Amino acid sequence: SLSLKSNARNRALNVVRTAMRSANKQDRVALDLISVALQGKRGNSQQGFEKVIKMIDEMVKVLKDEQNDDEHKKEYCNLQLDQGDDKRKALDRLAADKESAIDVATESIATLVEEISHLEAGIKSLDKSVAEATEQRKEENADFTSLVASNLAANKLLNVAKNRLNKFYNPALFKPPPNQTLTEQEQIFTNFGGTPPPTEAPGGIADTGVYAPALVEIKQHVSLHKDAPDAPPETWDAYSKKGEESTGVIAMVDLLIRDLEKGTTEAETEEKNSQKDYEALMTESAAKRAADIKSLAEKSGTKADLEAEVEAHKEEHRDTVAELMATEKYIASLHTECDWLLQYFEARKEARAGEIDSLARAKAVLSGADYSFVQKTSSMTERGHRGFLAA
Repeated sequence: SLSLKSNARNRALNVVRTAMRSANKQDRVALDLISVALQGKRGNSQQGFEKVIKMIDEMVKVLKDEQNDDEHKKEYCNLQLDQGDDKRKALDRLAADKESAIDVATESIATLVEEISHLEAGIKSLDKSVAEATEQRKEENADFTSLVASNLAANKLLNVAKNRLNKFYNPALFKPPPNQTLTEQEQIFTNFGGTPPPTEAPGGIADTGVYAPALVEIKQHVSLHKDAPDAPPETWDAYSKKGEESTGVIAMVDLLIRDLEKGTTEAETEEKNSQKDYEALMTESAAKRAADIKSLAEKSGTKADLEAEVEAHKEEHRDTVAELMATEKYIASLHTECDWLLQYFEARKEARAGEIDSLARAKAVLSGADYSFVQKTSSMTERGHRGFLAA
């Protein structure tokens, strides 16, 4: 009857109005439309009820779709926020690692620069030492050559003097000069009664062929024996014999010759040892220089590699920082997009469940169900709204 339909309409309208109090602005518009439809001229007719029931079904579908969208959006936000936070932490660690790698490589470069500087200074010092040693060896060799030549000349002079003394004191030991060697023309000229050409004087000291340096050498050796006893007084000649005089003078000459030969031998030994030491020094210096040059090349290469590595780390660090800033900006945009939804997700979910429950009761009333039964089941519907939404 008309009164029953009117009664059902009023009850349904009360349920809709109750739902409007907890609905959001967007859903309240749809509930307003349902309320207007119930209050219209056809609100009490069967056709009106069917129209309102259809609107309720559409409204419930919209609420379910909105809740489903919120579920997906919540899942998306949580996932993106977690991934963004993980990426930000990884980029933070990577940036810190790059900074540490740059610091380590920079310290290694500084150490290499110092080592290279020391190697270069060492090579320069070694070259200077080798040059000085070479110059010293040349001077020592020149002194040795001069000494040997001087000793030989002095020895020759002393032997000439000794031979002349032997001519006076010991004729049997005198060695005459070698015969003059004539050329073929001179020999023919002599064979025909000619006089051979005179022998050219050897020159030097007393025509011995020995020159002043030898005399200086002899004087140096004589000075070594200056502490010898003074010559005997003139009265000694009356008691000395001619053989003793010759023996003393010639012995002195022999002593000088032995001193010269000993000095030459010692000089030759010293020269040989000095040359050996010099060659050993050159060998060691060459080996050390080669090792230092190799080490210098290796350290220079390592330094160049580290410098390239530092530049690569700096570029990677710049890229990492840029990506980190972009990630932080994206996370901020996610918070702008998602924070409100995540904060009010449960409240919105409960409100929709309440609206759906209210619409279900209104639909039940308009469909002719017992309102008291609807009231009894409303509490069960509230507890089971999650299952209802999932359906």
